[in-house]
Amino acid sequence: MFITLIVILIGLILALLFVNVYFRVKVFKVYKNLVMNKVEFNSAHIFDKKKMESEIIPKYPKMETEIRLFVGHIRFSIAIAIIIVLLISIFALILKHY
Repeated sequence: MFITLIVILIGLILALLFVNVYFRVKVFKVYKNLVMNKVEFNSAHIFDKKKMESEIIPKYPKMETEIRLFVGHIRFSIAIAIIIVLLISIFALILKHY
């Protein structure tokens, strides 16, 4: 059981590393396109869908697809990272009490 928990933890850490690299590559491709077209917004727009829809999309209508893709990648990568970190924490606590 001890070895299984350690293997699971190592697998989760590697998964977190893979997710980080995978989304970094995907996000930077879209980000580069947004920077080249001088699209500017901040983190408040990424996390507040209404603010994004009312302020940024009307300002850059030609870049709507790229903006939505970028925001989607950011949100999804954060959600996946949170889930993996929670799983790592849970299995580490189980391992600590084992």
